[in-house]
Amino acid sequence: MKSGEPPSLTRGQNVTAVTSLGDDVFVLRWAVRHILVYDAATFRLQHWIPVPSLSCPWGLAACAHHRCLYVSDSSHSIHRAELAAGNPVTQWSVAREPRGVSVNNERNVVVAFHERNRIQEYTTHGALVREIFLQTDVKPLFHAVQLSSGHYVVSQCTSLGALSVVGLDGQVVRSYCPPETSDVGQIRYPRSLAVTKNDDILVVDRDNERILSVDSSLSSAQELDLSVDDGIHVPWAVCLDASRTRRLYVGEGGGSFRVLVFDGVTL
Repeated sequence: MKSGEPPSLTRGQNVTAVTSLGDDVFVLRWAVRHILVYDAATFRLQHWIPVPSLSCPWGLAACAHHRCLYVSDSSHSIHRAELAAGNPVTQWSVAREPRGVSVNNERNVVVAFHERNRIQEYTTHGALVREIFLQTDVKPLFHAVQLSSGHYVVSQCTSLGALSVVGLDGQVVRSYCPPETSDVGQIRYPRSLAVTKNDDILVVDRDNERILSVDSSLSSAQELDLSVDDGIHVPWAVCLDASRTRRLYVGEGGGSFRVLVFDGVTL
């Protein structure tokens, strides 16, 4: 853990992932070997957690039970940073092209792989629990989040993007791929996901520069009304703050590379 605000860590880099735990907000920026830790009330940088062997981060997840953070790395690894004195960091190897990470109902870490049609689940110390091979047409993956049913919702990051709910056998239960003529139009390069208590799904629609809310049945969607004077620029990450009612964080991959904070969001 280090304190202060080094400009090289906080500006000019895409926000690849955002997550929160208690009164802390954790931010990853592209090609930066640190996890930035902000105060959820003041939005001031409190300190940062060095991850020395981090190459290019893609995903970030927080686990309240194990009091740790998980970071997916393009070097085919997962880094685990403890939220304890000294912030000890360990890592383990995974398949190629890991992208988004999440924590599931069993408090294990779940990793989605970009071109490999698979999800892997690990214990908090890196032991492989299961590997889910998806149907061949469900790719490329960016993020996988478990629903209350035990199924996973996954984002397929393509120009004609889709969301799919898949079972533990890898078979598609239902999908959502709206045509251009739908109320919200097509989804273009969907990335990060967040799931509400009712299993409604928030998805980053990157190239349309918006956040969509898709109902739990994957039958309809609406664009969230997020007021920003100059709009949202190339969103990459979205996070629901479990400690605060209807607070949403959005990380930008363009413009000023901001983390946007929205309170009172209607979900």
